[in-house]
Amino acid sequence: MRRLGRAATGLAATAVLSLTASACVTVHGELEVVPSATKDEAAKALSAFTEAYNKADKAYDPALDAAHVTGALGAINQAGLKARQVNFPDGNPNHVPLELTDAKFTIPKKAGWPRWFVADTDSNRDQDDTAADNRWVLVFVRAGADEGWKAAYLTIMLPRQIPAFKTDKDGYAEPVAPDSAALAVAPRNLSEEYASYMQDGKPDHFKPGPHTSAWREERKKTTNVPGLSTQYLDQPLDTGNFGPLGLMTRDGNAFVFFSVRNFERQTAAKGVQLKVVPDVKALLTGTVKDTITKERVSSQAVLVPPGNGAEPGQAVEVVGRLTPSSPARSSPRWRRSASRCPSSPGPPARVRTRRRSAVRHGAPPPPRSRTRAVRAVRT
Repeated sequence: MRRLGRAATGLAATAVLSLTASACVTVHGELEVVPSATKDEAAKALSAFTEAYNKADKAYDPALDAAHVTGALGAINQAGLKARQVNFPDGNPNHVPLELTDAKFTIPKKAGWPRWFVADTDSNRDQDDTAADNRWVLVFVRAGADEGWKAAYLTIMLPRQIPAFKTDKDGYAEPVAPDSAALAVAPRNLSEEYASYMQDGKPDHFKPGPHTSAWREERKKTTNVPGLSTQYLDQPLDTGNFGPLGLMTRDGNAFVFFSVRNFERQTAAKGVQLKVVPDVKALLTGTVKDTITKERVSSQAVLVPPGNGAEPGQAVEVVGRLTPSSPARSSPRWRRSASRCPSSPGPPARVRTRRRSAVRHGAPPPPRSRTRAVRAVRT
């Protein structure tokens, strides 16, 4: 290796079988528990994703891999390509084809849609057999019988961080129910609780680490610096293509992927000019004066222990996080009581700007009447 659906709402009382184009049996009632994919299907999905990813990265054209990404990874990938397409209209001058090899597929058995599987791969973006050696862990999702496979989550992890998954006698994994009461935190609650933790430090059942306590401390250091005030807001993002997906591990934990939406508002003091990075500036249609609000979508991979979440040792460990360095899409009205986000990030990359004096961290936003929307994006 070199460097570097849903259930069919009861339309029929009995299950009707038919063959799909891939020769897999589909149960129209979606009552039967079946493998989400075959190993051959999984391999083809990974190959198709890699091929599309490379075409899009080489041309900096988001349309070239839009059909192969969704969810958090889709939001991050598409917004970044849109920005770079503006900055590099002739394509990527430093393109190096991505290679994903040594693929290990973990395929769950389940009823209904979406179907999904995990691909644990070795990329050519690391240094094998060194401390920098890592694995690209992708989650592929298929939303329905007429849909194709799309990559929804990507987490880059150390080999030792990847758990051994619980499998049956046929080698198929056990998916975790979103509302599982057997875990310290039900998967469907992870996005909301993690967003709350990042915002206020509560609930405190997340293990200290680079993606929890250290990230909060990093934010605190940038809250108020000479000439610049930064505010943060975190919101759950857990429906539709951004829903949590998890598998049981051999030791009784659950390995879960989920999404969160993060906002960052920077306000410069009078006479201080805000710095706007190229990937944000690329799609800007207005003039940034002294306030800019950026929005990001991040994805997390966590280990959730069994239990009720109230006993010692039942803390959630965030083992991986993929977060962009600049905005991903338009931000809703800034407010502490913001409603739950929509299931899709919608049009990528818009950044809101306002003209006003510096504000303290935690202060309310300026009135909407003084708000002006401008376009921007993230990488």
